Amino acid sequence: MSSRFLPVAPGEIATIVTHLEMRARPGPRAVRPVPLRLKRWKSPDTGKYRTLYRRVGEPWLWFSRLAMADDALAAIVTDPAVEIFAVLDPNGIEVGMLELDFREAANCEIAFFGLIPQLTGQGFGSWLMGQALSLAWRAGVERVWVHTCTLDDPRALGFYIAQGFTATGREIELLEDPRLAGLIRRDCAPHVPLIG
Repeated sequence: MSSRFLPVAPGEIATIVTHLEMRARPGPRAVRPVPLRLKRWKSPDTGKYRTLYRRVGEPWLWFSRLAMADDALAAIVTDPAVEIFAVLDPNGIEVGMLELDFREAANCEIAFFGLIPQLTGQGFGSWLMGQALSLAWRAGVERVWVHTCTLDDPRALGFYIAQGFTATGREIELLEDPRLAGLIRRDCAPHVPLIG
């Protein structure tokens, strides 16, 4: 058995991306009541969308939507086949997001799924996944899929598998470090060393 080390250039980061899918609607599941609710955002303003995206994803170096031009982002978030939800706490503060993408026939991609770091590890993710699957599995949908990577919360992959997803593929992705490009603060994601 051999192994290879692939160099990552200064200014880049590497992540292992795992693709997962679900091919049948899961059975009913018991989910404890939570003090959160979903609110559908129809045609959200790109600034408001990016603010929530940053609150949820910045600790994990989510940056793809921050790097997009406004018109490219608006084309996605206002597409009628893309459904965006904010997770609200009892005071109406946005503390999470769910984005479902139905643009590919018979498929629903859980494009973005997350809560602010202060809410992770408390069972709220199971509630949010229950909401996501309830909304995703509708007439005509044959596959619900999601991907995660080693930049996400280290519990994410195990969480998706525990929720009924099956891993179907893996890739290595090389990216320019968004902290060096100024898209994300340089002190974010200390678990990924900044080498520039």
